[in-house]
Amino acid sequence: MSGYVLAINPGSTSTKVAVFKGEENIIQKNLTHATEQLEKFERITDQYELRKDMILLWMNENDIKLSDLAAVVGRGGLLRPMPGGTYEVSDDMIKDLRIGIQGEHASNLGGIIAKEIAELCGVKSYIVDSVAVDEFEEVARISGLPDIVRKALGHSLNIKAVAHRASIKLNKKFVDLNFVIAHLGGGITIAPVKKGKLIDYNNANEMGPFSPERAGGVPSGALAKICFSKEYSLKEIKTMLRGRGGLTGYLGTNDAREVEKMINEGNNKAQLIFDAMGYQIAKEIGAMSTVLAGKIDAVILTGGLAHSKRLTEHIIERIGFIAPVLVCAGEDEMKALNEGVLRVINREERSKIYEEEVKSCD
Repeated sequence: MSGYVLAINPGSTSTKVAVFKGEENIIQKNLTHATEQLEKFERITDQYELRKDMILLWMNENDIKLSDLAAVVGRGGLLRPMPGGTYEVSDDMIKDLRIGIQGEHASNLGGIIAKEIAELCGVKSYIVDSVAVDEFEEVARISGLPDIVRKALGHSLNIKAVAHRASIKLNKKFVDLNFVIAHLGGGITIAPVKKGKLIDYNNANEMGPFSPERAGGVPSGALAKICFSKEYSLKEIKTMLRGRGGLTGYLGTNDAREVEKMINEGNNKAQLIFDAMGYQIAKEIGAMSTVLAGKIDAVILTGGLAHSKRLTEHIIERIGFIAPVLVCAGEDEMKALNEGVLRVINREERSKIYEEEVKSCD
Protein backbone atom coordinates (compact mmCIF):
# COMPACT_ATOMS: atom_id res chain seq x y z
CA MET A 1 0.00 0.00 0.00
CA SER A 2 1.29 3.47 -0.89
CA GLY A 3 0.25 6.55 1.03
CA TYR A 4 -1.05 7.16 4.52
CA VAL A 5 -4.43 6.58 6.17
CA LEU A 6 -5.67 9.46 8.31
CA ALA A 7 -7.97 8.30 11.14
CA ILE A 8 -10.30 10.73 12.93
CA ASN A 9 -12.19 9.99 16.17
CA PRO A 10 -14.17 12.96 17.56
CA GLY A 11 -15.05 13.00 21.26
CA SER A 12 -17.10 15.44 23.29
CA THR A 13 -14.21 17.86 23.99
CA SER A 14 -11.38 16.47 21.86
CA THR A 15 -10.60 14.91 18.50
CA LYS A 16 -8.17 12.01 18.29
CA VAL A 17 -6.18 11.89 15.07
CA ALA A 18 -3.65 9.37 13.83
CA VAL A 19 -1.72 8.69 10.65
CA PHE A 20 -0.94 5.11 9.63
CA LYS A 21 1.44 3.65 7.08
CA GLY A 22 0.07 0.18 6.54
CA GLU A 23 -0.44 -1.22 10.05
CA GLU A 24 2.10 1.11 11.66
CA ASN A 25 0.84 4.10 13.65
CA ILE A 26 3.24 6.84 12.50
CA ILE A 27 1.90 9.66 14.66
CA GLN A 28 -1.09 10.25 16.93
CA LYS A 29 -2.45 13.26 18.81
CA ASN A 30 -5.42 14.15 20.99
CA LEU A 31 -6.53 17.62 19.86
CA THR A 32 -8.40 19.30 22.71
CA HIS A 33 -11.18 21.85 22.29
CA ALA A 34 -11.92 24.53 24.86
CA THR A 35 -15.45 24.33 26.27
CA GLU A 36 -16.04 28.02 25.52
CA GLN A 37 -15.17 27.33 21.85
CA LEU A 38 -17.68 24.50 21.56
CA GLU A 39 -20.44 26.32 23.45
CA LYS A 40 -20.70 28.80 20.56
CA PHE A 41 -22.24 26.10 18.37
CA GLU A 42 -25.94 25.31 18.59
CA ARG A 43 -25.51 21.72 17.38
CA ILE A 44 -22.60 19.30 17.65
CA THR A 45 -22.32 18.85 13.89
CA ASP A 46 -21.85 22.61 13.50
CA GLN A 47 -18.39 22.10 15.03
CA TYR A 48 -17.06 20.28 11.97
CA GLU A 49 -15.22 23.23 10.41
CA LEU A 50 -13.46 24.17 13.67
CA ARG A 51 -12.32 20.59 14.20
CA LYS A 52 -11.38 20.08 10.54
CA ASP A 53 -9.21 23.21 10.56
CA MET A 54 -7.43 22.00 13.72
CA ILE A 55 -6.68 18.66 12.04
CA LEU A 56 -5.31 20.36 8.93
CA LEU A 57 -3.14 22.62 11.10
CA TRP A 58 -1.84 19.59 13.01
CA MET A 59 -1.02 17.84 9.73
CA ASN A 60 0.83 20.91 8.46
CA GLU A 61 2.81 21.21 11.71
CA ASN A 62 3.90 17.59 11.34
CA ASP A 63 4.72 17.88 7.61
CA ILE A 64 1.93 15.52 6.57
CA LYS A 65 0.73 16.64 3.17
CA LEU A 66 -2.76 16.07 1.79
CA SER A 67 -1.09 14.51 -1.24
CA ASP A 68 0.42 11.87 1.10
CA LEU A 69 -3.01 10.46 1.98
CA ALA A 70 -4.40 7.28 0.42
CA ALA A 71 -7.66 7.38 2.43
CA VAL A 72 -9.38 9.14 5.33
CA VAL A 73 -11.49 7.28 7.90
CA GLY A 74 -13.76 8.70 10.59
CA ARG A 75 -15.53 7.20 13.58
CA GLY A 76 -19.03 6.08 12.60
CA GLY A 77 -21.83 7.94 14.38
CA LEU A 78 -25.48 7.44 15.29
CA LEU A 79 -26.64 6.55 11.80
CA ARG A 80 -29.60 4.42 10.76
CA PRO A 81 -29.44 0.75 11.79
CA MET A 82 -26.93 -0.90 9.47
CA PRO A 83 -24.85 -4.07 9.09
CA GLY A 84 -21.25 -3.92 10.21
CA GLY A 85 -18.34 -3.30 7.88
CA THR A 86 -16.39 -0.51 6.23
CA TYR A 87 -18.55 2.05 4.42
CA GLU A 88 -17.67 4.75 1.92
CA VAL A 89 -18.97 8.08 3.16
CA SER A 90 -21.82 9.11 0.87
CA ASP A 91 -24.01 12.21 0.57
CA ASP A 92 -26.95 10.33 2.13
CA MET A 93 -24.76 9.33 5.08
CA ILE A 94 -23.63 12.94 5.54
CA LYS A 95 -27.26 14.08 5.54
CA ASP A 96 -28.17 11.62 8.32
CA LEU A 97 -25.07 12.54 10.34
CA ARG A 98 -25.88 16.24 10.13
CA ILE A 99 -29.48 15.85 11.33
CA GLY A 100 -28.57 13.25 13.96
CA ILE A 101 -30.99 10.60 12.67
CA GLN A 102 -30.65 8.57 15.90
CA GLY A 103 -29.39 11.36 18.13
CA GLU A 104 -26.66 13.96 18.49
CA HIS A 105 -23.21 12.67 19.40
CA ALA A 106 -19.66 13.82 18.74
CA SER A 107 -19.02 10.64 16.73
CA ASN A 108 -21.42 12.02 14.09
CA LEU A 109 -18.62 14.41 13.13
CA GLY A 110 -16.29 11.57 12.10
CA GLY A 111 -17.75 10.89 8.67
CA ILE A 112 -18.40 14.57 7.96
CA ILE A 113 -14.81 15.65 8.63
CA ALA A 114 -13.37 12.58 6.88
CA LYS A 115 -15.28 13.38 3.69
CA GLU A 116 -14.32 17.08 3.76
CA ILE A 117 -10.60 16.29 4.09
CA ALA A 118 -10.71 13.41 1.59
CA GLU A 119 -12.29 15.68 -1.02
CA LEU A 120 -9.39 18.13 -0.62
CA CYS A 121 -6.95 15.47 -1.84
CA GLY A 122 -9.16 13.39 -4.16
CA VAL A 123 -9.23 10.15 -2.14
CA LYS A 124 -12.03 8.10 -0.62
CA SER A 125 -13.42 8.55 2.88
CA TYR A 126 -14.79 5.79 5.10
CA ILE A 127 -16.34 4.90 8.42
CA VAL A 128 -15.93 1.50 10.12
CA ASP A 129 -18.46 -0.42 12.27
CA SER A 130 -20.47 2.54 13.51
CA VAL A 131 -22.24 2.74 16.87
CA ALA A 132 -25.44 1.92 14.95
CA VAL A 133 -24.36 -1.52 13.71
CA ASP A 134 -27.51 -3.66 13.77
CA GLU A 135 -27.22 -7.35 12.92
CA PHE A 136 -29.74 -8.56 15.50
CA GLU A 137 -31.76 -11.66 14.82
CA GLU A 138 -35.45 -10.74 15.06
CA VAL A 139 -35.99 -12.78 18.24
CA ALA A 140 -33.41 -10.57 19.99
CA ARG A 141 -35.52 -7.44 19.45
CA ILE A 142 -38.40 -8.59 21.65
CA SER A 143 -38.29 -6.85 25.04
CA GLY A 144 -41.29 -8.25 26.89
CA LEU A 145 -43.30 -5.03 26.48
CA PRO A 146 -44.96 -4.42 23.07
CA ASP A 147 -44.22 -0.68 23.30
CA ILE A 148 -40.48 -1.24 23.77
CA VAL A 149 -38.18 -2.73 21.13
CA ARG A 150 -34.61 -3.75 22.00
CA LYS A 151 -32.28 -1.66 19.83
CA ALA A 152 -28.71 -2.31 18.76
CA LEU A 153 -26.43 0.43 20.08
CA GLY A 154 -23.12 -0.69 21.50
CA HIS A 155 -19.33 -0.91 21.33
CA SER A 156 -19.36 -2.49 17.87
CA LEU A 157 -16.08 -0.98 16.60
CA ASN A 158 -13.90 -2.57 19.28
CA ILE A 159 -15.91 -5.80 19.41
CA LYS A 160 -15.62 -6.38 15.66
CA ALA A 161 -11.94 -5.39 15.61
CA VAL A 162 -11.10 -7.83 18.41
CA ALA A 163 -13.04 -10.58 16.63
CA HIS A 164 -11.03 -9.97 13.43
CA ARG A 165 -7.75 -10.11 15.37
CA ALA A 166 -8.77 -13.30 17.19
CA SER A 167 -9.62 -14.91 13.85
CA ILE A 168 -6.09 -14.19 12.62
CA LYS A 169 -4.65 -15.70 15.83
CA LEU A 170 -6.78 -18.81 15.35
CA ASN A 171 -5.76 -18.94 11.66
CA LYS A 172 -9.38 -19.11 10.55
CA LYS A 173 -11.77 -16.89 8.64
CA PHE A 174 -13.72 -14.27 10.56
CA VAL A 175 -16.97 -15.46 9.00
CA ASP A 176 -16.39 -19.07 10.11
CA LEU A 177 -16.08 -18.44 13.86
CA ASN A 178 -18.34 -17.86 16.85
CA PHE A 179 -17.30 -15.71 19.82
CA VAL A 180 -18.75 -14.25 22.97
CA ILE A 181 -16.99 -10.91 23.42
CA ALA A 182 -17.15 -8.86 26.60
CA HIS A 183 -16.22 -5.20 26.10
CA LEU A 184 -15.35 -4.03 29.62
CA GLY A 185 -15.10 -0.25 29.84
CA GLY A 186 -17.02 2.70 31.30
CA GLY A 187 -19.98 0.81 29.87
CA ILE A 188 -20.06 -2.96 29.46
CA THR A 189 -21.31 -4.65 26.29
CA ILE A 190 -21.40 -8.43 25.98
CA ALA A 191 -22.03 -9.76 22.50
CA PRO A 192 -22.45 -13.13 20.81
CA VAL A 193 -20.70 -12.88 17.43
CA LYS A 194 -21.99 -15.52 15.04
CA LYS A 195 -20.08 -16.03 11.79
CA GLY A 196 -18.96 -12.40 11.88
CA LYS A 197 -22.31 -10.88 12.88
CA LEU A 198 -23.33 -9.20 16.15
CA ILE A 199 -26.62 -11.05 16.52
CA ASP A 200 -27.44 -9.74 20.01
CA TYR A 201 -25.96 -7.67 22.84
CA ASN A 202 -27.02 -5.63 25.83
CA ASN A 203 -27.36 -1.87 25.53
CA ALA A 204 -24.69 -0.79 28.03
CA ASN A 205 -26.76 2.24 29.05
CA GLU A 206 -29.79 0.21 30.09
CA MET A 207 -29.07 -3.49 30.45
CA GLY A 208 -26.49 -6.06 31.39
CA PRO A 209 -23.87 -5.87 34.16
CA PHE A 210 -23.26 -2.71 36.14
CA SER A 211 -20.00 -0.99 35.23
CA PRO A 212 -17.71 1.71 36.64
CA GLU A 213 -20.39 4.37 36.16
CA ARG A 214 -23.55 2.71 34.82
CA ALA A 215 -26.21 0.82 36.74
CA GLY A 216 -26.89 -1.80 34.05
CA GLY A 217 -30.09 -3.81 34.34
CA VAL A 218 -31.83 -3.03 37.63
CA PRO A 219 -35.10 -4.44 39.10
CA SER A 220 -37.82 -2.74 37.04
CA GLY A 221 -40.46 -2.58 39.77
CA ALA A 222 -38.13 -0.91 42.25
CA LEU A 223 -36.94 1.51 39.55
CA ALA A 224 -40.53 2.43 38.66
CA LYS A 225 -41.24 3.12 42.33
CA ILE A 226 -38.24 5.48 42.57
CA CYS A 227 -39.32 7.24 39.36
CA PHE A 228 -42.79 8.01 40.79
CA SER A 229 -41.59 8.86 44.31
CA LYS A 230 -41.38 12.56 43.34
CA GLU A 231 -37.98 12.66 45.06
CA TYR A 232 -36.04 12.79 41.78
CA SER A 233 -36.38 14.54 38.43
CA LEU A 234 -36.09 12.65 35.15
CA LYS A 235 -32.61 14.15 34.69
CA GLU A 236 -31.55 12.94 38.14
CA ILE A 237 -32.85 9.43 37.45
CA LYS A 238 -30.95 9.30 34.15
CA THR A 239 -27.78 10.43 35.93
CA MET A 240 -28.25 7.73 38.58
CA LEU A 241 -28.45 5.11 35.83
CA ARG A 242 -25.65 6.48 33.68
CA GLY A 243 -22.89 8.46 35.33
CA ARG A 244 -23.51 7.82 39.03
CA GLY A 245 -24.38 4.13 38.98
CA GLY A 246 -22.15 1.08 39.29
CA LEU A 247 -18.81 1.48 41.07
CA THR A 248 -19.37 5.25 41.28
CA GLY A 249 -22.68 4.83 43.09
CA TYR A 250 -21.37 2.30 45.59
CA LEU A 251 -17.79 3.48 46.11
CA GLY A 252 -17.58 7.05 44.86
CA THR A 253 -15.11 6.37 42.04
CA ASN A 254 -15.26 5.08 38.47
CA ASP A 255 -11.56 4.14 38.51
CA ALA A 256 -11.11 0.39 38.90
CA ARG A 257 -7.51 0.98 39.96
CA GLU A 258 -8.73 3.03 42.92
CA VAL A 259 -11.16 0.25 43.82
CA GLU A 260 -8.37 -2.34 43.74
CA LYS A 261 -6.30 -0.09 45.98
CA MET A 262 -9.21 -0.01 48.46
CA ILE A 263 -9.39 -3.80 48.35
CA ASN A 264 -5.66 -4.14 48.96
CA GLU A 265 -6.07 -1.87 51.98
CA GLY A 266 -8.69 -4.22 53.43
CA ASN A 267 -11.93 -2.50 52.35
CA ASN A 268 -14.49 -5.33 52.45
CA LYS A 269 -17.23 -3.32 50.77
CA ALA A 270 -14.96 -2.54 47.83
CA GLN A 271 -14.15 -6.26 47.58
CA LEU A 272 -17.85 -7.18 47.54
CA ILE A 273 -18.81 -4.60 44.90
CA PHE A 274 -15.87 -5.41 42.62
CA ASP A 275 -16.62 -9.13 42.91
CA ALA A 276 -20.29 -8.40 42.18
CA MET A 277 -19.35 -6.63 38.96
CA GLY A 278 -17.27 -9.63 37.88
CA TYR A 279 -20.12 -11.95 38.92
CA GLN A 280 -22.62 -10.03 36.76
CA ILE A 281 -20.22 -9.96 33.79
CA ALA A 282 -19.77 -13.73 34.07
CA LYS A 283 -23.55 -14.24 34.26
CA GLU A 284 -24.10 -12.19 31.11
CA ILE A 285 -21.37 -14.10 29.27
CA GLY A 286 -23.12 -17.30 30.28
CA ALA A 287 -26.47 -15.97 29.06
CA MET A 288 -25.04 -14.86 25.71
CA SER A 289 -23.41 -18.28 25.31
CA THR A 290 -26.89 -19.78 25.07
CA VAL A 291 -27.58 -17.53 22.06
CA LEU A 292 -24.88 -19.50 20.24
CA ALA A 293 -26.17 -22.80 21.67
CA GLY A 294 -22.77 -23.36 23.25
CA LYS A 295 -21.00 -23.52 19.86
CA ILE A 296 -18.24 -21.07 20.75
CA ASP A 297 -14.67 -20.91 19.49
CA ALA A 298 -13.53 -18.47 22.20
CA VAL A 299 -14.71 -16.04 24.85
CA ILE A 300 -12.84 -12.74 24.59
CA LEU A 301 -12.39 -10.17 27.37
CA THR A 302 -11.47 -6.72 26.04
CA GLY A 303 -11.65 -3.03 26.97
CA GLY A 304 -9.88 -1.03 29.65
CA LEU A 305 -11.12 -3.10 32.60
CA ALA A 306 -9.53 -6.21 31.07
CA HIS A 307 -6.20 -4.80 32.30
CA SER A 308 -7.34 -5.82 35.79
CA LYS A 309 -5.94 -9.29 36.47
CA ARG A 310 -8.10 -9.50 39.60
CA LEU A 311 -11.25 -8.95 37.54
CA THR A 312 -10.37 -11.17 34.57
CA GLU A 313 -9.30 -14.07 36.82
CA HIS A 314 -12.57 -13.77 38.75
CA ILE A 315 -14.54 -13.91 35.49
CA ILE A 316 -12.51 -16.75 33.97
CA GLU A 317 -12.98 -18.83 37.12
CA ARG A 318 -16.73 -18.76 36.46
CA ILE A 319 -16.87 -19.01 32.65
CA GLY A 320 -13.73 -20.97 31.73
CA PHE A 321 -15.79 -24.12 31.15
CA ILE A 322 -17.65 -22.50 28.24
CA ALA A 323 -14.75 -22.11 25.79
CA PRO A 324 -11.09 -21.02 25.68
CA VAL A 325 -10.77 -17.48 27.05
CA LEU A 326 -8.65 -14.80 25.35
CA VAL A 327 -7.79 -11.57 27.18
CA CYS A 328 -7.25 -8.67 24.76
CA ALA A 329 -6.97 -5.76 27.19
CA GLY A 330 -7.52 -2.18 26.14
CA GLU A 331 -9.37 -0.50 23.32
CA ASP A 332 -7.55 0.97 20.33
CA GLU A 333 -10.22 2.67 18.25
CA MET A 334 -7.70 4.35 15.95
CA LYS A 335 -6.10 1.01 15.10
CA ALA A 336 -9.56 -0.49 14.54
CA LEU A 337 -10.49 2.30 12.10
CA ASN A 338 -7.28 1.81 10.15
CA GLU A 339 -7.70 -1.97 10.05
CA GLY A 340 -11.18 -1.56 8.55
CA VAL A 341 -9.78 0.57 5.72
CA LEU A 342 -6.85 -1.81 5.15
CA ARG A 343 -9.24 -4.75 4.70
CA VAL A 344 -10.83 -2.82 1.83
CA ILE A 345 -7.56 -1.58 0.32
CA ASN A 346 -6.09 -5.09 0.52
CA ARG A 347 -9.29 -6.52 -1.02
CA GLU A 348 -10.01 -8.75 1.95
CA GLU A 349 -13.55 -7.33 1.93
CA ARG A 350 -15.57 -4.87 -0.11
CA SER A 351 -16.61 -1.47 1.13
CA LYS A 352 -20.35 -1.01 1.59
CA ILE A 353 -22.73 1.67 0.35
CA TYR A 354 -24.81 3.22 3.12
CA GLU A 355 -28.04 3.80 1.21
CA GLU A 356 -28.05 0.18 -0.02
CA GLU A 357 -27.60 -1.30 3.46
CA VAL A 358 -29.50 0.83 5.96
CA LYS A 359 -32.75 -0.09 7.67
CA SER A 360 -35.57 2.04 9.01
CA CYS A 361 -34.81 3.53 12.43
CA ASP A 362 -38.48 3.89 13.41
